Amino acid sequence: MQPIDTSLDTTLTAIAAPEISHAAHHDNRMFGFVVFLLSESVIFLSFFAGYIVYKTTSLDWFPAGVTGLEVREPMINTMILVSSSFTIYIAEKFLHHKNLWGFRAFWLLTIAMGSYFLYGQAVEWGGLPFGFGDGVFGGTFYLLTGFHGLHVLTGVLLQLIMLGRSFIPNEYNQGFFGIESTSLFWHFVDVIWIILFGLIYVWQ
Repeated sequence: MQPIDTSLDTTLTAIAAPEISHAAHHDNRMFGFVVFLLSESVIFLSFFAGYIVYKTTSLDWFPAGVTGLEVREPMINTMILVSSSFTIYIAEKFLHHKNLWGFRAFWLLTIAMGSYFLYGQAVEWGGLPFGFGDGVFGGTFYLLTGFHGLHVLTGVLLQLIMLGRSFIPNEYNQGFFGIESTSLFWHFVDVIWIILFGLIYVWQ
């Protein structure tokens, strides 16, 4: 005859096993996503290094007729993008407290802020007096800002998908990996832009 406490331990282990398995699966996926972001960081760092080398070794850095970049509008766009890291954080907190409408409001605000940043970048590109082929500066400027802009667009699209999923009943009852990974990606995009802004607009 099996001891009662042994049988009870077996029962409790069977009950807890799905939760443990789910937590391990979440941790594995998040670890993989962090590795992905680290690989993206290496790409950006290589671009940053190339930009610094070219800038410090080129005699004529700006294209002919260009003395510098206008900073006011990019600064506004930067403030909006950086602020969106706070709104997405608040949205995530609302979801963890099972407040879907609070989540949707701040998540949608983040989407709007990211979209405005893309709009501001498109307006800036349209008004620049140089193109991609105008010297090393022109090429690196459009490469860096364009590659980052692609990441912003990806982040906005991911946020739209996560927002749509919030209208599926009980979609987020079993975990928030999609929300957490999208939020982490957005913070990554913001940090990269802060570095880019410093290199391109502040260090002229």
